[in-house]
Amino acid sequence: MLSQNHLHVSLLYIVLLTGTKYGCGGGGCGACTVMVSRYDQLHNRVLHYTVNACLQPICTLHGSAVVTVEGIGSTKTKLHPVQERIAKAHGSQCGFCTPGMVMSMYTLLRNKPHPTMEDIREALGGNLCRCTGYRPIIDGFKTFCDVSNGCCQNGKNDCVLNKYLIPCQISDELFHMDNIQSSHLCFQGDRLKLISPVDLTNLLELKTEYPEAPVVVGNTTIGPNMQVKGIHHPLIIYLFVIYLLCVHVHAGVSVGAVCTLSSLKEEMEMAVREMEAERTRGYQALLQTLRCLAGKQIRNMATIGGNILSANPKYDLNSVLAALDCTLQVMSKENGTREITLNEELFTGFGKTALRPDEVLLSIDIPYSKPWEFVSAFRQAQRREFAFSIVNAGMKVVFKEGSNIVESLNIYYGGVGPTLVKVGRTLTPQALRCSALGRCATQEAACRFSDHVSLFHFKTSDIDPSEALGMTGVVTFLSAGDVPGQNRRMWFNNPEELFAEEEVTCVGQIIGAVVAESREQARRAAQRVKVTYQDLLPVFFTIEEAIQHQSFFDPKRKLERGDMDKAFETVDQILEDEIYLGGQEHFYMETQGLIAVPKGENGELELFVASQHAAYTQEVVGITLGIDSNKITCHVRRLGGAFGGKVMKIASLSAITATAAVKTGRAVRCVLERGDDMLITSGRHPFLGQYKVGYNNDGTIMAADITYYSNGGCTLDESSFIMEKALLHMDNAYRIPNLRGRGLVCKTYLPSYTAFRGFGGPQGLMVMESVLHEVAVKCGLPPQKVREINMYREEECYTHHKQLFSPRDMLRCWDECLDKAGYHDRLQAIQQFNTYNRWKKRGISAVPMKFGVGFSKGFYNQGAALVNIYKDGSVLVAHGGTEMGQGINTKALQIAGRILKVPMSSIHIKETCTGNVPNAAPSAASFGTDAVGMAVKDACEKLMRRLKPVMENHPKYTWQQWVINKHPPDYNKLNKIMFLGPHTGVDWENSEGTAYYYFTFGACCSEVEIDCLTGDHKNLRTDIVMDVGESLNPALDIGQIEGGFVQGIGLYTIEELQFSPEGVLMTRGPSQYKIPALCDVPPQLNVHLLANAQNPHAIYNSKGIGEPPVFLASTIFFAIKEAVAAARRERGLGDSFPLSSPATAERIRMACEDQFTEMAPSPKKGTFKPWSINI
Repeated sequence: MLSQNHLHVSLLYIVLLTGTKYGCGGGGCGACTVMVSRYDQLHNRVLHYTVNACLQPICTLHGSAVVTVEGIGSTKTKLHPVQERIAKAHGSQCGFCTPGMVMSMYTLLRNKPHPTMEDIREALGGNLCRCTGYRPIIDGFKTFCDVSNGCCQNGKNDCVLNKYLIPCQISDELFHMDNIQSSHLCFQGDRLKLISPVDLTNLLELKTEYPEAPVVVGNTTIGPNMQVKGIHHPLIIYLFVIYLLCVHVHAGVSVGAVCTLSSLKEEMEMAVREMEAERTRGYQALLQTLRCLAGKQIRNMATIGGNILSANPKYDLNSVLAALDCTLQVMSKENGTREITLNEELFTGFGKTALRPDEVLLSIDIPYSKPWEFVSAFRQAQRREFAFSIVNAGMKVVFKEGSNIVESLNIYYGGVGPTLVKVGRTLTPQALRCSALGRCATQEAACRFSDHVSLFHFKTSDIDPSEALGMTGVVTFLSAGDVPGQNRRMWFNNPEELFAEEEVTCVGQIIGAVVAESREQARRAAQRVKVTYQDLLPVFFTIEEAIQHQSFFDPKRKLERGDMDKAFETVDQILEDEIYLGGQEHFYMETQGLIAVPKGENGELELFVASQHAAYTQEVVGITLGIDSNKITCHVRRLGGAFGGKVMKIASLSAITATAAVKTGRAVRCVLERGDDMLITSGRHPFLGQYKVGYNNDGTIMAADITYYSNGGCTLDESSFIMEKALLHMDNAYRIPNLRGRGLVCKTYLPSYTAFRGFGGPQGLMVMESVLHEVAVKCGLPPQKVREINMYREEECYTHHKQLFSPRDMLRCWDECLDKAGYHDRLQAIQQFNTYNRWKKRGISAVPMKFGVGFSKGFYNQGAALVNIYKDGSVLVAHGGTEMGQGINTKALQIAGRILKVPMSSIHIKETCTGNVPNAAPSAASFGTDAVGMAVKDACEKLMRRLKPVMENHPKYTWQQWVINKHPPDYNKLNKIMFLGPHTGVDWENSEGTAYYYFTFGACCSEVEIDCLTGDHKNLRTDIVMDVGESLNPALDIGQIEGGFVQGIGLYTIEELQFSPEGVLMTRGPSQYKIPALCDVPPQLNVHLLANAQNPHAIYNSKGIGEPPVFLASTIFFAIKEAVAAARRERGLGDSFPLSSPATAERIRMACEDQFTEMAPSPKKGTFKPWSINI
C-alpha cells in the first residue's frame, strides 16, 4: 500500500509521536513496534497485540486503539516500569531500537503479567538491536519474571536489588465497541482503493466484481512487495474483522483462513497439551516451525491463509501442511464451496496458486496424526530464528503397525525451486548409488538468479527528467549541472563525485535526485527519470579479478621487519595458504538522513544531520555550494548507530540535500530507505589474505610474509587508511622476528567501501590468527599452545613498526581469561562430548588481542570543548564529539561533575554543533572519549583555577554563591579548550613509527556446537577479559564490549553480503541480510574488566573500548573450525581445510564432508554461472 497510508507515517509526521522509529519498511527490525488493542466480539474480550507500524495501513485500524511508547510513560511525566528497568539495566545505547523493545515487553505484560523467560525471549524475537548485544535488555526485562534468577534461595524473583524498581501494575480496562461495522468501508487514495467487506457474502461479491484484487489481512506479504519491490495493486480487499476460529472436528482441527499465526501457535500448543502425543505429532512439527517463523509482530499480523496463498517456497508452513495432507475449503459466489488438497499441484508458480480468481480461502483442515505415523519439520536459514528459510522440508511417514515397513511417505521441500516440490520418485538401489539427484539440485540452484541484467559501467549521453517533473507533487530535479560549486572534490588526492557526470562506475552511484512534496512522491518520480546509456565498458567486481587486471589504488603500503629470505632458509617447515574475509553491512538501526534548512539571509544554511564528523560534512557542503563554512551550521543531537558508516557517505548526501534546499529555497528532508542505504553506502571491506609462513616443528613462527588485498570499490574513500590499520595490526599479540606485510586496495566496479568499527583491524588480526591456527594444525599441536609460544613476552617490546609497549596486561588478560573460562577442563569435556555424538560436535577456542587506539594520522588526535558557567550555577558543556550510543555525553558529564564538584543534574550537555565547537575531529578510532574527555577536563580545571580565590576566601559558600561572588569584570565564566593528543604517525618507507596513542588488550574464550548435517551452530558460552584501564563507567564499557562482540559474531558467522555476477547487491534489507538476533547471543556471556590496570596516556587512566571487542568474536569462528575438525577426524579426513569468513551454515556443512556432501559435488570453477560471487 501507499506509504503515506501506513501507521508509522501517521505517527511520525501527522500526530508527531516520534517515539516510534522507522528502520526498514518491511517488518524486519522491530523498531516500529506498537501495541494495537481491539475488541473481540466473538469472545467478549479486548485483544492486545504488537504490530509493525511500517506494515500496518492506517485505515485498517478502524475501531482499534494504538498505543505507542509515549502512551505508557515518559521522562516528562513518569517512566513506565518497563522503560525504567531497561534504563537501569543499561539496555539502551543509541536508543533507536528501545521504543520497539519496550512496546514488545509492555504488550507481553498486558497479556501475561507474570511471564517466563521463554515468554520474554519470544516477545523480543522480532526486535533487532545493533548496539547492546541484547544481554542488558534481557537483564532488565527478566525482573518481571516470577522464576528465580538464581541469586535467591527462595526460588522467587524477589531479590533485594529489585526493591529499587518501580512495581509493575498492569490494568486490564475494557472498551466496548459493539457493531463497529455494519456496512463495508471504502478508502480511496491517489493510487490505491481499499475496500473492506462486512461479511462473507459481501466478500464473495467483491471478489466476483474484482477478481484480480488481492485479499489482505496482515499485509506482511503484499505490503513489502508494494513498498520494496514496487508491485502495484490499484485495489485491495482488506478484511478488518478477524475471527480467530479454530474448530476441533472428528478428524482434526479446522482453522479459519484468517487465523493469525500467533493464534494458530496457541491452538497447536493447547492441542499438544490436552491430547495424547500420538495424535498430535503433526501439530508438534507445526509448532517447531512456528517457533522459528518470523518475529512475534509478524506472527500477530500474518495469517495461515495468507501464508499458504502467497505461494512463496521459502514460507516454512506449506511444506509441513502439505506433508500432513491438509485440505483447503475454498468458495466463490458462482460455484459455491469446493475442497482442494494442499499439495504440489496447488502451487502453479512463484506467488501463484490453482485457485480461481473469484475464489476465497475459507479454512484449512489439519488432520490428527494416526498410530504409527511420524512427522518431522526441517528448515535451514541464515539465522535460527526470525529469518526466511533457505530450504525447508516437511516429512511424514506411516509404518505398517508393529513393523518397519513403510506404508506411505510424504516428503515436501520448499526453497529448491519456484514452487513446493514433492519427492515422489521411487529409487532403485542402483539409482541410490548414483548421486545424480544431488548434482541436478545443485545446478538448478546455481541458475536461479542468472537472469539479473544490470548496467554497471557506462557513459551517460542524456538524462531526461521530464516525465518525473510532470508528476503530482514533484518540485524539481537535481543533477551535476545544478551544483553551484564543485561537483567533484578531492579526498587525499583522490576524486569523489557527488553526481555522476559522464561515467557511471557501479550500481548504486547517484546520477540525480528528485525533490517532491512527500517521500512517496519523490520515490515514484525517481523511477520515471530516463537515462540514455552508451559505450558499455568492461567491468570486474572481485578481488581476484582486480589482481588479474592489476587494478589497485595508490598508495601501496608495506611494513617489514627482519630478513625474510634468510629466515625461510632456516625454518623446519613452510606453509602457503590464503583466507577470504567477507564484508559487512553497518546496519545501523537509523538509516542515513538529515534536514537542510536555508535561513534566507546571507546564504546561511542549517543542517540537522546524523554525522560522526560534523566538521567534514560542513566542509563538503561548503565546497558543493561554493560558500564559506562560516555560513553553514551542522547540528548533531545523537545518532541511531553509526559504526563508521556516517562519516563520508553522509557528507555526500548532505551536499545533495543542501543543494536541493538552496535551489528550492525550502527546507528539504532526505532519509534513505534501508535498501537504498545498503546499496549506496556499502560497508566493511572484503579482504583476501595470502600468506607464506616459515615455522619450526615446536610451533615457533620465525617468518611470515603476508599480502593483504581489500576490495575498495570504485573510489578510494577511506580504504587506504583501513589498509594501513590492517597492516599495523597484523602482528596481534605475537613476536614474529621476521614479518612482512604488503597491502593493496583493489579498484573494482562496486560502490566504494568505507569505514566500519575496527577500521581494518579485525581483518588484519584475523589473517594472523588464521596463520597461527594453521601452523598448530600442521605441527599437530593445540592452537592455544602455539599462540602462547609466539606471544610477546618481554617487559618492553617493540611491534613490527617499532612502537614500544609493555605486554604485561595483555598476558594478564590471557591468563585470567583461560582461568575464568575453565578452558582446560572444558576442553576435556568437549572431547568426551564429541566422542559420543556423531552428528553434533563442539569446539572451543581462545584468542588474545592487542588493539591500537587513536588515529595513526596524528592531526586527528584532537578534541575540543566549551564549558559555560551561568549566574545560577548551572553548567553547559559543548564538545566536538558525537553521541551515537557509546556514551560520550555521559562520560563528559561525569568528568565535568568530578572537576567542578557539582551534581550532574546541574550540568547540561549541548548538542554537537559546528557553530559552538568548530573543526572537531571525527568520533572514531575508539578515541572520542579520550579527546573530548581531556578537553572537558582541561576547560573545567581552568575555570576552577579562576574560582579558587573566592572558594578559599568563602569556604562555607555554596557553589551558586561562589559563582555569584566572582564578579563579571574579574571572571569570565566561560572556557573553551582544544586538546591536542600526542603526535602519531608512521614512516612507511622505513617501516617505523608510533602509530597509536596506546594499546587496548583483551582475551576471549568461546565454545560452540555445530550440527554436522545442517551446518547450524549454537554459541554456547563466551568469557571475555578486557583491559580498559580504570573504567570511567563500567556499565558503558561493558555495554561496548558486549555490543562489539555480538557485532563481531555477525561479521565472522552469519552476515553475508551477496552480489550477483553482474555486481548487483542482492541482500538489501533485513529479510535478506541477517544481523545477530537474540537467539545468536551465547546464553553465558561473561565479561570481566581487568583489575588494577593503568593507562597514563588517557583521561583518568581509562582506555578506549569501542572498536577492539569486534575481533574477539573470531573465537566463535575458530571454535567452529575446531568442531568441524572433530567431525572430519571421525571420518578419517584431515584437520586442515579451507573455511572462509563468514562461517555460514552452508560453509560449515560443506566443510564437514561426508557421504551426503559427496552426493552434491561442487562443479569446477568457470564451468557454470554462480548466482552469487565472493567479491
